Amino acid sequence: MNRISFKIRVFMYKLLGKKESLINLNINYYKSLGVEIGSNMRPFSPLISSEPYLLSFGDNVTVSTNVSFITHDNSVIKIIPDCTDIFGKIKIGDNCFIGSGSIILPGVELGEGVIVGAGSVVTKSFKEGHVIIAGNPAKIICSTQDYKQKIQSYALNTKGLSYIEKKKLLLDTKGKLINK
Repeated sequence: MNRISFKIRVFMYKLLGKKESLINLNINYYKSLGVEIGSNMRPFSPLISSEPYLLSFGDNVTVSTNVSFITHDNSVIKIIPDCTDIFGKIKIGDNCFIGSGSIILPGVELGEGVIVGAGSVVTKSFKEGHVIIAGNPAKIICSTQDYKQKIQSYALNTKGLSYIEKKKLLLDTKGKLINK
C-alpha cells in the first residue's frame, strides 16, 4: 500500500470513527452496485466485475488479495457473428476462503466450506463443498477434514496480536513454521 493510499485510509477511519470500519464501508459500496454479500464478509480484494450484480457471497467468506471475479467472456465475438459475450453468475457459498491471486470464471459456484488455493484458476463449479481446490485449472486436492489433520500441528492464533507480539510468537515457535 503506498503512502498516499495509507493516509487516505487513516483519514477515512478517523472520519468514520468506530461506527463503521473500512471493510464495512467497502461492503456497503459493493452492495450498492448489486453484489449480494452475507454476514461477516472479509474482502481483501475488490468485489467487483463488469457485472457486479452477478456476484454472490455467503456468510463468513474471506477473499484474499489480488483475486479476480470474471462474470463474462467476450471471446465469443470472434467465433459467433452478431454476438458479443456470454455471462455467468459467480456464487460463493458460506465459510469459503479464496486464496491470493486466484481467478474465478463465469458460472462458477463454490459450495459451503470450499478453500481455494493461492493462484488458482477456477473454471468449473465445486458445489459439493468442504474441499480444498487448487491449480490451473483448479481441481480437488483433498477434503477440508484431511487438510485440517495435515496442518493442525502448525496452526497458530495471531488474532489481536500487535506486529511485535506476532513477530515474537513466530520467531519463538520455529517448530510451528511450515517447511516444504
